[in-house]
Amino acid sequence: MTDPKYRPAKFLVENISLLPEGRVLDLAMGDGRNSIFLATLGFKTEGVDISPEAVQKAQESAQAHGVELDACVVDLENAPHIKPARYDVIICFRYLQRSLIPHIKNGLRSGGVVVYETFTTDQIRFGKPKNPDFLLKPNELLDLFHDFHCIKYHEGIFEDKKAVAGIIARKP
Repeated sequence: MTDPKYRPAKFLVENISLLPEGRVLDLAMGDGRNSIFLATLGFKTEGVDISPEAVQKAQESAQAHGVELDACVVDLENAPHIKPARYDVIICFRYLQRSLIPHIKNGLRSGGVVVYETFTTDQIRFGKPKNPDFLLKPNELLDLFHDFHCIKYHEGIFEDKKAVAGIIARKP
């Protein structure tokens, strides 16, 4: 994964030691770069995305990297596809659907970890996304997972080009 556009998220890579081993679900996985990274480390990865093209590309990339990725096309807005107490880790990057949060919480096993990073309202000054429905308000991500044990959190403007909040939190 040397091509920069296929590199896994920096927040995930820098905090890999905080994740329990096991089964991972990658929500809105896009090209699968985060799932494939985790699969190369021995995680059993599943990924979902609304785009058939993205799912196909993720599967082809997984095969090229010699790892397994159980990927399927899912419309998260209409069918969250998160089985209860199935996952040790659920990850979500650059996607915000507030109605998914209860499903994420329910999908994690006790002691499971969520890794979530997406754009905040400050992103408007840098370009897309601009729709406030897809941007976190200040401290909103912390509030959404207030009932979890927060292991790591960041929020702000990074690299003078993106405004994000990220959390790693453990289900009690």
